[in-house]
Amino acid sequence: MKFQRRLQEELQLNLTPLIDVVFLLLIFFMVSTTFTRETRLAVNLPEADGEPVQDAPRIIEIAVSQGGSYAIDGRALVNNEIRTLMRALEEVSGGDHEIALILIADADATHQSVVTAMDAIGQSGFSRLSIATRKPDGEDDEQN
Repeated sequence: MKFQRRLQEELQLNLTPLIDVVFLLLIFFMVSTTFTRETRLAVNLPEADGEPVQDAPRIIEIAVSQGGSYAIDGRALVNNEIRTLMRALEEVSGGDHEIALILIADADATHQSVVTAMDAIGQSGFSRLSIATRKPDGEDDEQN
C-alpha cells in the first residue's frame, strides 16, 4: 500500500507550463499570420468611339401659377380642369410618352393644383417627371 501511494504521488503531472507554451505559440502564430491579402488587377477598359448626340432631348415644361392656372411650354391653358391639361399634354407630346416633363410650380401655388398636375401627368401615361424650383425674383445668388 505504501508503494501504491508513493506511485500516485510521483505520477502527477503539472500541466501549467505546457498550457503556457501552447498559449505562447498561439499568440506567435496569430501575430505573424496575414489573414487577408489584397490583390489588384489591372483592368483596361474599352473606349467608346462615337459621334456626340447633336439633338438635345425634348422636354415639356408644365408651369403652375400662384392662382392654380397651368401653362405648357409657356402657353396658358383655357381653364384649370384636369381633362384640359391631359388633352394639352397629348397635343404637345404628339403621343410620345417617353418625353421628359418638368413641373415648375410657383412658391405660393396650392398643393392641390400641383397634385392635380401630377395626377394628369400620371393618367396620361408619362413616367419621366422632374420637379424643378426657381429662386424668387429679387433674390441674389450671393447670400451673407
